[in-house]
Order: sequence, then C-alpha cells, then structure tokens
Amino acid sequence: MTALAHAALEHLTELLGARCLTDQDSAQRYGVDWTKVWAPAPSAVLLPETIDEVQQIVEIANEHGLHLVPSGGRTGLSAGAVAASGELVVAFDRMNKVLDFNAYDRSVTVQPGVITQQLQEYAEQQGLFYPVDFASAGSSQIGGNINTNAGGIKVIRYGMTRDWITGLKVVTGKGELLELNKGLIKNATGYDFRHLFIGSEGTLGFVVEATVKLARQPKNLTALVLGVPGFQEVMKVLHAFQSELDLTAFEFFSDKAMAHVLAHGVSRPFDTACPFYCLLEFEQVSEQTADQAMAVFERCVEQGWVLDGVMSQSLQQLDQLWQLRERISESIAPHTPYKNDISVTIDKVPEFVEAVDKVVQDAYPDFEIVWFGHIGDGNMHLNILKPEALPKEDFFEKCNNVSKWVFEIVERYNGSISAEHGVGMTKKPYLGYSRGPEEIAYMKAVKQVFDPNNVMNPGKLFDL
Repeated sequence: MTALAHAALEHLTELLGARCLTDQDSAQRYGVDWTKVWAPAPSAVLLPETIDEVQQIVEIANEHGLHLVPSGGRTGLSAGAVAASGELVVAFDRMNKVLDFNAYDRSVTVQPGVITQQLQEYAEQQGLFYPVDFASAGSSQIGGNINTNAGGIKVIRYGMTRDWITGLKVVTGKGELLELNKGLIKNATGYDFRHLFIGSEGTLGFVVEATVKLARQPKNLTALVLGVPGFQEVMKVLHAFQSELDLTAFEFFSDKAMAHVLAHGVSRPFDTACPFYCLLEFEQVSEQTADQAMAVFERCVEQGWVLDGVMSQSLQQLDQLWQLRERISESIAPHTPYKNDISVTIDKVPEFVEAVDKVVQDAYPDFEIVWFGHIGDGNMHLNILKPEALPKEDFFEKCNNVSKWVFEIVERYNGSISAEHGVGMTKKPYLGYSRGPEEIAYMKAVKQVFDPNNVMNPGKLFDL
C-alpha cells in the first residue's frame, strides 16, 4: 500500500472509527458477490451510517486517487460488487432504516441498506404491497436493486425496480449530493437523472436514499401449473390467458428442471410427464375469475396446447406450486451450473431458445441444458450442468465458448446480454452485443460528467 493510501486510511479511520475494517474476514465477506471468478482483495471495508459520511468518503477517494466499490446484499451474478484490485468497499448495511411513510402518496422513503423483504413486510404492515420480488429478496438490498434495476417474477404485471422509484438521493463521483425527482408522480422539468442512476451499477454515484411507491395488496392469488408439449404451445398458452386475465406472473421451466426439483424433495403437481411446464398466477377476485381461468384451461386442452394441469385451492397449495419454480436454482447448484441471464422480445423466445439449444448441443452433446425463466417478459435463464467426469477448468473453458455463441444469437435477435444482475465484470467484454458503439461512447461521456476521476466502481460495465 502506498503512503498516499495509508494517509487516506488514517483519514477514513478518523471519520468512521471501528467502522473502517481492514481485517481479512471482512474483506472476504464484503468484497464479493455470488460470482466466484475473482478473489476479493479490498484495501478496506467502510460502513457509513449517514449521507454526510458517504460524501466525505467520496471526497477522500478523489483527494487520494482511490477507487470505491458499493456493496449491498452481494447477491449479484455479474461481479458488479466485487473488489478484486485493492478498492475500498462501501457497504450500506448500517444505512438500513425506513425513514418515512406517506399514506396519501402510498410511498415509503428508505435508506439503501434496507433488505427487499424488509420493505415488502413494511408495506404489508401498512396494508399495501411492494411487488418487485425474486429469490434473493431475503438478503438483497434496495440500493443494489436500484443499481441493477432488478426485476424478478412479477415483471409481467408490475414492471422493474425502475417503475417503483419516485425519488432518489445520490452522492455523485464528485461527492455532490443530488436530490432527484423528490417523490413526484408528475414532473416535466427537463432531464430525469433518476433514470441514469437506476441500473448504472454504482458507476456514476451511490444511492443514499430512495422514495419507493407502493401498490394495493393483491387479492386471493391463485396459481396454475400446466404441462405443455412444446415451446410454441407455451406461447399460445401465454396469449390465451393474457387475453382473458391480468396475470401477475407467467413462468416456464423444462422437464429437466422439473426432474431436478422433484429429486430435491418437491412434490410432483400431476402424473403426466411433459416437455415443458408453465406456472401462471392471477388474482382470483371472484368466482367469475376462477371460471374464466378454467374456461381458458379447457380451451387450451382442447387445442392440444396443454396436456395436464392443476390449480391451487389454498395459500398452502399456492406456495407448494411456486416451489416447483423457485427451488430450481438450489436443486441444480450441486452440478456446478454455468448460468446466463438473457432476454429477447417475447415473440422471439421459441426460435431464440431453439437456436441456443442447437449451437450448444452441436458442440457439446454431453452438456445438460436446463431452461427456466420469466417467459411473460422475455427473460430466460440458461443453465448448463457440468458433466460429472469433466474437470471444472475444462468445463468453464468450454462455457466461455458458449457465452460467445449465445451472445452472438442475442445480437441477432436484438436482445439483451443481461436481463437482470447487470453487466459488472462478467459481461463487460460482451456489452457490444447489446449496445452500439455510439451508445457506449455516450455512456462513457455520462460517466465522465458525474465521476470525472473514475472513483466510482471502476472496471465495471465498461473500461475507460
């Protein structure tokens, strides 16, 4: 560590006291996310408690030429929160308070370290609903959700994190505090910088406060799990149900995904084995809604689009059916899966999946491909399981080839290389498959405006 860095650490210790951590355990805990490619190597971990402390940290980093990496729940899959090159980790665990609730605007103001599930439970206590939901809700933080514009399982009805943020306070790379949109629903006064910071992965500044709007609680959520003969039928079932019902979710998974979940202890929904499965959810606000759902189901069976199905009759059964989808990731985890999270427009999903299957199977016929995802918004999760006899090093080398092939197909279908989790370091080399050179040049120019010294999460999203 240079003399300059030592001086900076002394200054930070004066500012934060015992909340400036330099021990190895803290570095290992706070310097990573769910990716395992880069070893954590931060110079220190900083735990601010106030906006003023965040501003002072940024000012010290600018003064001493240091780099800062934001750390939330560390549940990302793109290495956006990894500190592998001596950076200072700024962890928001201590900024975890609900600051204000506005019943008339149906909004809540929170600090960035509030856990997603904590916000969901707080909304429920107020008789309201925060709909952005995903598997890591019990550990992810709102600041991280904003930085990656998190989506999840309810996007078909409720949209992304972006759609629920009505105000932000951010500390820029210059250390300046900006208050953006101030919780307003209508605001026609020029550029809305709020949306620059949402999804920016901490490369422009740090979110230090957010105003989040809430919705009414859904009534009597009901799920259907349907077995279908092919991917084209999945799309027909989606269209049929969307024509009659306002769906809150429409998920899909393959027979291979189902097999792993069943082996993991989840109960089979029905006896018929099917190539693909759909899980759809809706509000059963009346008996008429249930009758509509059953009528669509029967029509789908008559058309040959559905082979079998089951509908939940209680909250317990609703949870049991969701287990079929939500436990896929943990059921395949022992098989060292290669994961990719991509999206295309909904109409292109079948041919996109077919193209990916073909290129992978032609090159590596021994690879088991497990598909699942949010078919209602065009977001697929590609998982490839490591053959038991294949060493990890060889498997990941082959998967590097797979990534390039997949992203070439993404580009051909005008899709996104990252539907969730952001770009970080893992997808940085492939950004050009989703964004044109002019776009990337403008993104870099925006970075220079808000963070001229490149102190904010450098090396993520793109290189300067």
